[in-house]
Amino acid sequence: MDMAITYREAGLILIGVGLIVLIMYCIVLMKNLITTVKHTNKILEDTQVISGIAAERTKDVDKVLDDVVSSVGSVSKIIKGNQNTVSALTAIINSLASLKNLMDKRKK
Repeated sequence: MDMAITYREAGLILIGVGLIVLIMYCIVLMKNLITTVKHTNKILEDTQVISGIAAERTKDVDKVLDDVVSSVGSVSKIIKGNQNTVSALTAIINSLASLKNLMDKRKK
């Protein structure tokens, strides 16, 4: 029994083998993409947590800076002789207390 393969049949066989290899390659690619997307989602969740913490700390620092600015303003007015000594000491103590609270929050 003689069997002859024509060029057309050989071409179809090569195309079929190529499609099978391409499908296997796509399956492996999709598996790797799924893993990558899972890792990316974990990173994004961590980023949201860190951004929230940073925003909260920024608000705390802003409040402390406002207190420090008012204290420095009070001290400069004392130097100019516009306030009495007792109110200046109160401003300095308040600014030191604000700094202490900021340091305590950072330790937590």
